[in-house]
Amino acid sequence: MILLADSGSTKTDWLLYDTEVVTFQSAGFNPFYQSIEAILKGLQHEVVPNIKGSIDSLFFYGAGCADEISSRPITEALAATFPSVKTIEVNSDLLAAARALCQNEAGIACILGTGSNNCLYDGEKIINNIGSLGFWLGDEGSGGYLGKQLVVRYLHGELPTELQEDFASTYPAVSRLMVLDRAYKQPFPNRFFAGFTPFLSRHASHPFVHKNLTDAFGAFLETYVCKHPNASTFPVHFTGSIAYYFETVLREITTKKGLQMGSTQRSPMHGLLCYHQTVDI
Repeated sequence: MILLADSGSTKTDWLLYDTEVVTFQSAGFNPFYQSIEAILKGLQHEVVPNIKGSIDSLFFYGAGCADEISSRPITEALAATFPSVKTIEVNSDLLAAARALCQNEAGIACILGTGSNNCLYDGEKIINNIGSLGFWLGDEGSGGYLGKQLVVRYLHGELPTELQEDFASTYPAVSRLMVLDRAYKQPFPNRFFAGFTPFLSRHASHPFVHKNLTDAFGAFLETYVCKHPNASTFPVHFTGSIAYYFETVLREITTKKGLQMGSTQRSPMHGLLCYHQTVDI
């Protein structure tokens, strides 16, 4: 039995595969933001109750799991939670995206969800990654980035009148002090700001919103994707909720930048299952 996990800062998608496929979700696990104790508690309460039977191999792909050192809290928590599992591998969510989107072909794999990331994949491994500087200094094009821009412009009174009024009606609790508390004193500020993207989706055809979306996606492509060697010769694939819900705008700006638009997947899970079945792990 194989257990796959694709974890972002907001949620984790799990897939249990034996003779049939079982899927479920839990909260996100990120070693950058959480202690091993918090991860253990989440696994025990949200994951273990969904496991029926004996797991042979567990493959966890997650945000914040860039290398062995950064992944250690996740690795140790999984080993403690599933002591009888023979194989436990923890890799980055970026490798999950590359394997799911490109399979065994070369291409550029991008994540546009709560956060953002990118890599050049040669069909077997990641050969180039232009790393984001995270929520406060980077993550261009992500849900956190888009939501942060929207909230800041609302608080500064910079939205067009109809959007300003609708935002106030939709989110009456939003105030300067509330936002400052959530941004600087509470955990996961990226989740908080990403939570405002449904408002952008609802108004995606509005010229102001459309420009903000194209500017954000353009910044992501220029800052990261276009800098890969021979970027225009590879298909550019995307996964994540932002890529999925704003695919039309993303396709428009990707083509405008002279890049090859590849596939868009809301979640890499199906692609990951195909990949692991193909390589017969």
